[in-house]
Amino acid sequence: MISFVIITGISGGGKSEAMKAFEDLGYFCVDNLPPVLLPKFAELCAQSEGRINRIALVVDIRGGDFFDSLFSSLALLEEAGYTYEILYLEADDEVIIRRFKESRRRHPLAGEGRIADGIQAERSRLETLKGKASMIIDTSTLTVRQLREKITGRFSQVQEGQKMIITLISFGFGHGIPLDADLVFDVRFLPNPYYVDSLRDIDGNYQEVADYVLKWPVTSKFLSKLYEFVEFLIPQYINEGKPQLVIGIGCTGGRHRSVTVANQLREFLKAKGYRALVEHRDIK
Repeated sequence: MISFVIITGISGGGKSEAMKAFEDLGYFCVDNLPPVLLPKFAELCAQSEGRINRIALVVDIRGGDFFDSLFSSLALLEEAGYTYEILYLEADDEVIIRRFKESRRRHPLAGEGRIADGIQAERSRLETLKGKASMIIDTSTLTVRQLREKITGRFSQVQEGQKMIITLISFGFGHGIPLDADLVFDVRFLPNPYYVDSLRDIDGNYQEVADYVLKWPVTSKFLSKLYEFVEFLIPQYINEGKPQLVIGIGCTGGRHRSVTVANQLREFLKAKGYRALVEHRDIK
């Protein structure tokens, strides 16, 4: 079942930040789609065989005369059996004026006149649409984080611990630290299977290598502290609205110790209910 969220509202109300929040929630997002194209766009999404089923569209008065066709397009969606919700964003006049001045943008309905005149014209034009909204957010006093929290709380379809995607990357320091890593742990202090002849040519995905790395007391103690550390940090990142966390685990070559530790951390995080992926960058 394909569902749509129509993001609309006052210019300067926070629609761009709202769309970013929906992107982080896994929605397929389109900005400034002419409403007249909405039914055809829905048909194309239906042909994606389920790959596109949650869609967020920003539709506002930037569409000019096309905007007036929104209600007829929504009626066609309903006739075709598609579901949709309207998220309406607004703010006080003085806040909108300040935002436009700070960004040095022109209000789309102000023309050569004052921003305040454009705001009033826009409010009048959007009044009926606001009445159809399933959720109205006044962003006058909200931070970006608070706006994202409201959107996530209303439109996220996953549990709290699954809102963040955690990617674990094992790597070798000799090949460079992953550029997108948020946290990096150096495990080169652990006993190295490379110096065991029978283990040198296989990697940390093999049980023999994992057993060797894990049998040492220093490894056990390190993993205990690592688990405690990430278990504390992850909820803090989630509360900040961070959608993805990349953790790098590095050893010398990226084939033995880092692979084993990354695999162990993944299993720990999965047991705690987090979405954890693993990538062994330098294992080959």
